[in-house]
Amino acid sequence: MASILVIGSSGQLASELKHLQTHFSPHQFQFTSQTDTDISDARAVAQAIGQAQPHFVINCAAYTAVDQAETDQERATEINVIGVKNLAEQVLKLKCHLIHISTDFVFDGKKSSPYNEEDTTHPISIYGMSKWKGEEAIKASGCDYTIIRTSWLYSSFGHNFVKTMTKLGNEREAIHVVADQIGSPTYCRDLAFFILSELEHLPTHKNNIYHYSNEGVASWYDFAYEIIKMNDLKCLVYPIPSTSYPRPAERPSYSVMDKSKIKSHYQITLPHWKESLAKCIQLLRL
Repeated sequence: MASILVIGSSGQLASELKHLQTHFSPHQFQFTSQTDTDISDARAVAQAIGQAQPHFVINCAAYTAVDQAETDQERATEINVIGVKNLAEQVLKLKCHLIHISTDFVFDGKKSSPYNEEDTTHPISIYGMSKWKGEEAIKASGCDYTIIRTSWLYSSFGHNFVKTMTKLGNEREAIHVVADQIGSPTYCRDLAFFILSELEHLPTHKNNIYHYSNEGVASWYDFAYEIIKMNDLKCLVYPIPSTSYPRPAERPSYSVMDKSKIKSHYQITLPHWKESLAKCIQLLRL
């Protein structure tokens, strides 16, 4: 039995962990939100972790407003860098294990084959840079850690691309979606289940970075097309280039990740993104 403290409890992944906790009942779960525990405040972090006395800290707290980060670099840094450093330092003091969620945005998207964990990072946005610096802060801290980079997260909880496209598909006759950014959609419930299923094995492979996403490759257009199709909506979906939908922050044009390492270390198979999307949409229809 392990004691688990989940930081950032209001987000999609933390909500899935909360939903799944009854299936892992021998473990004791504690959840704290960014409002309750501002991780950029070292004293607040020390108090939260000190009171919880966890074996594992799962950090789901992050500044994820990619475009807003371009003009709000200070807050992005406070949460994604300083906050992560604060967590790592307290984890080191208590000799527990930090599970930190990172992103495909640490890469620049210039490759044409899937990124593995040894590939050189080169973030091209303030958000991506802050997440990379958070990874580096963990590695420099000396704490025991597992860093999981993931991509294109969605869930039946919170705000996400699946819910946005479903809403637009119900309201409009047609939508236009970027078709030249390629990655892998990831169902948060799959990632949450992996973390909890393998929790007690993570220290065996401590101080590793892993890539986790659902199998398969898609553009945002492909993703949107399947969302509309699976919802049986009549809305038409048209592909457009990124240049037709300019955003403040540059995105990697290709951020597919190689998951060979995590599949090998933990002997797992990963569901295809279409399979997981169907499960999520079925839940949203209930």
